[in-house]
Amino acid sequence: MTATLTFPLRGTFIGLVSGHERKPTMNIGEAASASGVSTKTIRYYEAARLIATANRSAGGYRVYTQADVFTLRFIKRARELGFSIERIRRLLDLWQDKSRASRDVKRLALDHIAEIRSKIAAMTSMRDAVQELADACDGDERPECPILRDLEGAAAGEQGG
Repeated sequence: MTATLTFPLRGTFIGLVSGHERKPTMNIGEAASASGVSTKTIRYYEAARLIATANRSAGGYRVYTQADVFTLRFIKRARELGFSIERIRRLLDLWQDKSRASRDVKRLALDHIAEIRSKIAAMTSMRDAVQELADACDGDERPECPILRDLEGAAAGEQGG
C-alpha cells in the first residue's frame, strides 16, 4: 500500500508518493542537492524574495520542504531559459495563481522571445563587424593591423568627443 503525502506549495498542494524516501524537511545542502541549485544561489533567491525565507531548526539551520525544492527547480529551469529575476517573480505568481489566464504566461514568454531576438541581432551585428576586421587583417609578421587601427580610431574619437 502506498500513502500519498501532500506538501503545500504556495496555496496549492503537490502529492508525493511515500516510498520515494523523501524527507519532509531538509537542510540547505540537501535542498541544494535535490534541486540542482547551489546553497549560495538558494540564499540569493531568498534575498531576492523568489522563495520564502526558510524556517529555522532549533539549532538555527535553514529547513526546506519538498515544496521548496519544486520551487527551486522551477526557478532553475526559468533561469536556464534566460528569464530575468523579475520575470521569474511574475512567472512564480502566475504559477501559484490557479485562476490565471494562460495568455498572461504566454505574454511573458513572447516578451522574453522578443528580447532574445534583439540580443541575437545585436550579437550577429557584433560578430559580423569583428569578422570584417579579421578578414581585413593579413595576419602576417608586419605590425600593420586593421583590427588595432579600428580600435585605436574609436579610442581617439572618444578622446576628442
